[in-house]
Amino acid sequence: MSASTLPPFPANTVLLLIDMQQAVDDPSWGERNNPQAEIVAAQLLARWRSQRRPLCHVRHDSPQAESTYRPGQSGHAFKPEVAPLPGEWVLAKQTNSAFIGTDLQAQLAAMGCSTLVVLGVATSNSVEATVRMAGNLGYTVYLVEDACFTFGRADWSGRWRTAGEVHDMSLANLHGEYCQVCQAAVILAAAANVAADCDRP
Repeated sequence: MSASTLPPFPANTVLLLIDMQQAVDDPSWGERNNPQAEIVAAQLLARWRSQRRPLCHVRHDSPQAESTYRPGQSGHAFKPEVAPLPGEWVLAKQTNSAFIGTDLQAQLAAMGCSTLVVLGVATSNSVEATVRMAGNLGYTVYLVEDACFTFGRADWSGRWRTAGEVHDMSLANLHGEYCQVCQAAVILAAAANVAADCDRP
């Protein structure tokens, strides 16, 4: 069960948008959940921009030739609803976790940031991997359930699980131990009253 209220965020709370690229629009990914996730993510992004809070667009640069996230093809581009503006922080990664093989942790340390608000795709892959690592590293993490989505897949026993089921299980695995799962409305309310003046990396 997600939280209904949160205390105000520190001014340097980073909004981390994970792998919000056109790669996942390819039909090969199959059925997804949360069809409104991009719209919700855009609302959060607009709030962070309006308050000059720091944000980071994580971009997956897959080294795999068959991946829809491979650089040099249309799927590598960001989704238009959440595309970075000139000068905004774009962090390239090649693994599922945004902390592996990147300078994310060093950048956050330089900013004195200890709180992250996370959204993106896929809930059960890069989002889950990044949130788990962030929690283990000691960050306070808020995961925006309605601004994330994933895809249907078979479980270990071969039973098909819908995208909603996969999404919900990932949230259940993460909530309480690695992060606090919240809805966007709760995040927006917590961010509403603090006008942050933060430099972006």
